[in-house]
Amino acid sequence: MASAGATAGGMRQGPGAGAAAASFPSPAPAPGPAGPEDDAEEPAETHLCVLWGAGCLGMAYYDTSDAAIHFMPDAPDLESLQLLQRVLDEINPRSVVTSAKQDENMTRFLGKLASQEHGEPKRPEIIFLPSVDFGLEISKQRLLSGSYSFIPDSMTTTEKILFLSSIIPFDCLLMVRALGGLLKFLGRRRIGVELEDYNVSVPILGFKKFVLTHLVSIDQDTYSVLQIFKSEAHPSVYKVASGLKEGLSLFGILNRCRCKWGEKLLRLWFTRPTHDLGELNSRLDVIQFFLLPQNLDMAQMLHRLLGHIKNVPLILKRMKLSHTKVSDWQVLYKTVYSALGLRDACRSLPQAIQLFRDIAQEFSDDLHHIASLIGKVVDFEGSLAANRFTVLPNIDPEIDEKKRRLVGLPGFLTEVARKELENLDCRIPSCSVIYIPLIGFLLSIPRLPSMVEASDFEIEGLDFMFLSEEKLHYRSARTKELDALLGDLHCDIRDQETLLMHQLQCQVLARAAVLTRVLDLASRLDVLLALSSAARDYGYSRPRYSPRLLGVRIQNGRHPLMELCARTFVPNSAECGGDKGRVKVITGPNSSGKSIYLKQVGLITFMALVGSFVPAEEAEIGAVDAIFTRIHSCESISLGLSTFMIDLNQQVAKAVNNATERSLVLIDEFGKGTNTVDGLALLAAVLRHWLALGPTCPHIFVATNFLSLVQLPLLPQGPLVQYLSMETCEDGNDLVFFYRVCEGVAKASHASHTAAQARLPDKLIARGKEVSDWIRSGKPIKPLRELLKEKQMENCQALVDKFLKLDLEDPNLDLDTFMSQEVLPAAATIL
Repeated sequence: MASAGATAGGMRQGPGAGAAAASFPSPAPAPGPAGPEDDAEEPAETHLCVLWGAGCLGMAYYDTSDAAIHFMPDAPDLESLQLLQRVLDEINPRSVVTSAKQDENMTRFLGKLASQEHGEPKRPEIIFLPSVDFGLEISKQRLLSGSYSFIPDSMTTTEKILFLSSIIPFDCLLMVRALGGLLKFLGRRRIGVELEDYNVSVPILGFKKFVLTHLVSIDQDTYSVLQIFKSEAHPSVYKVASGLKEGLSLFGILNRCRCKWGEKLLRLWFTRPTHDLGELNSRLDVIQFFLLPQNLDMAQMLHRLLGHIKNVPLILKRMKLSHTKVSDWQVLYKTVYSALGLRDACRSLPQAIQLFRDIAQEFSDDLHHIASLIGKVVDFEGSLAANRFTVLPNIDPEIDEKKRRLVGLPGFLTEVARKELENLDCRIPSCSVIYIPLIGFLLSIPRLPSMVEASDFEIEGLDFMFLSEEKLHYRSARTKELDALLGDLHCDIRDQETLLMHQLQCQVLARAAVLTRVLDLASRLDVLLALSSAARDYGYSRPRYSPRLLGVRIQNGRHPLMELCARTFVPNSAECGGDKGRVKVITGPNSSGKSIYLKQVGLITFMALVGSFVPAEEAEIGAVDAIFTRIHSCESISLGLSTFMIDLNQQVAKAVNNATERSLVLIDEFGKGTNTVDGLALLAAVLRHWLALGPTCPHIFVATNFLSLVQLPLLPQGPLVQYLSMETCEDGNDLVFFYRVCEGVAKASHASHTAAQARLPDKLIARGKEVSDWIRSGKPIKPLRELLKEKQMENCQALVDKFLKLDLEDPNLDLDTFMSQEVLPAAATIL
């Protein structure tokens, strides 16, 4: 209970008596941290609506993290709905909404989706709406009649239609119907506003287009085996909602983003590698600019500014719902002023680079208007002290007058209390006049010992209100006059400041489009600065792209993760395509670096396809449309499949069925999960299948210990195949690894040397070499002599024991049976 009062002998002031107003300096950032909740992200959900018809897909989804609707123009898809599957893998929707009328392909696809095993990602909820909800005209009507905060209220209906038509391609009929169905679903489920009044609609802060053209196909197995992403358990599950953190991965070493949205965009680029040369070169141009020594200071300054770019969509969403916090105003103020700093800096940079030109032009004066309004209106220090929105002086004369009355109230109430005490019974030693919000002014006197019953509380000329903390509270004629004269100051001030806050929110929401664009461009700049920082520290170089080159050329490439873990790393080159062949068969001892070489080729190609510099002296990347791998078997009891079946079903089968002449295929030790002969035969069959395609054969790097693949030989000779090996040297009984790729075929697997490095007993290693030599020469395997003698002695002792136990005086003894059944079989084992 906030109160302000005074006794006849002194003054008592409560916490609600008033707060000194403090001006906020402009344009300096807001003082102090905005609190731990300023950048807290709510759990994000996506809700997808999809329609399929005439071989095309129309899709739209709502993302609660930015309160925006993302739509994809009508796109062709196969009957297997691979494009839809890719979208599902990428956005991991909480629910999938579609029409109850579907053809057989979509019905079958959704049935499999609904019946998949629980795991990561979790299966979505499938929701069927009546087909009438997806009608074209009713969908257009929903779109045009929607309430969008980014569209000014001053727009006429015609202007609103023209504005939306400039954003949404209404000629994509399936997509428009999907948008209409999504809006119907959002209104029915009330996503994010379940507990709000029914007249509060789901906040929609923008419409954004997304496309999946020019993308390079990479499955989850490839992301895992190449360690592009790697989630590990966080040491403190209380700090991270998911309980996971990024481990040693490519994303982990390149993620130097300063804002959450930059990190989110970098992850999106990693999940959407592209062969769009214009987009890739625009990213590389920015990275190359910041790698110049003279631009290092500028890069560091921009990086510092990006650290103040916070979660603007979350703040706009709260404004739309009138849930704005005090910290939100601080965060928004710092974000806008940092954005203005980015704009001013980019205006001094070469405008030939598209990103700098976009920031300089699109960070409009609306940002300065927003920052100026917030800086002139919001009393940050007062808001933090009162834990609510308060305004600075000289904004509203009426509010200023009421605050002055509130500040001078204690002294005035002291005088009123003194006069009231003169009219009270002489037994009452003191009194005070207090102010309670929503109740008004009251006369408070201490409870006397004689006041026991409720009837004792009655005092002539006073209206008893309540008893609290041994204090009796009354209304008197003077307090009623104060109520009429001063009114409910606290509530009046709060109401008027809330009204001003609402007006300020409307000004900000009317300019939401520029704030959304700020986040898009700032996050892009953040990602490219992060990639340039990593390129500078790790010595990466700019890749080249050649649409005419069907393959990759890498000069002295390095594994981006392994080079950070090893004391020394030996670079290797790789070239595939043209006169260098399309199938590379790599042999060599275990632990010689075959797997690292394969992953290195895959990672360098991937980095080039996301627009990053690469760990190589030179790299030229052709038109790669997919990367397939069979490097590590993801065994799982729950799948009920063997390791070899997983190899075939989930990894090799994908490559055989989907790889094209522009695909990169990396295969390591395929076939080792089954019988040696069968595994070798299947590996040879797979490679021969691809070789039979001739010039349309994919680009294949295969590492194997099946030397018989070459020795028999099982592969046809020709220019498509090139044999490589990992260079080694035998130094006495030791095997020295050079970790260098050279032409040729390994003569042996040198398994005994690897076993010696693993510290197996010398006897086991010697026996293994002996058996290996017999198998290689086609001779029968002989048991060890020591083991043979030991077994013979045991059999002899057993035969002697049987003779000693024989009772020759037994009349039932049959010596012929004893000799045939006991002695002769035992003697045979001895001899």
